[in-house]
Amino acid sequence: MRRRTRNVTLAILGIVAVLLALGALPGLLRSGDPYVVVAEADGDHAAVDVTNLSTQRYPYVSAALANASNTAAGRSGRYWRGPVGVKEVFTHSPFDEFDALSSRQPNATVDGDIYVRTGAGRFRLAITREGPA
Repeated sequence: MRRRTRNVTLAILGIVAVLLALGALPGLLRSGDPYVVVAEADGDHAAVDVTNLSTQRYPYVSAALANASNTAAGRSGRYWRGPVGVKEVFTHSPFDEFDALSSRQPNATVDGDIYVRTGAGRFRLAITREGPA
């Protein structure tokens, strides 16, 4: 009985280790072309209020807005999309952030771009595909 318990325990630990690896490793994969969120000043559309946006929940949108001004576009860090689509299941992406923002106020989304307002002004957010890094 002890041998069986040990084998079951080792099997469970092995499964947990594999699941943890699946959660951590896809975020490190950098294949394909990178995507960035670009924020440009624009004040003519219905907009989502993102004044108190969480930087932990929306790191790409927050970075783009932090780097933007009324005269210059802001850009977020890069996100590499996985080649098969497996990575998106395990990692946070700018596409997730856009889905969450568009569900808050659907009329602020036009052709895949999202219009937002902050204390600094109104901005149009777009996900842009860059060339190879």
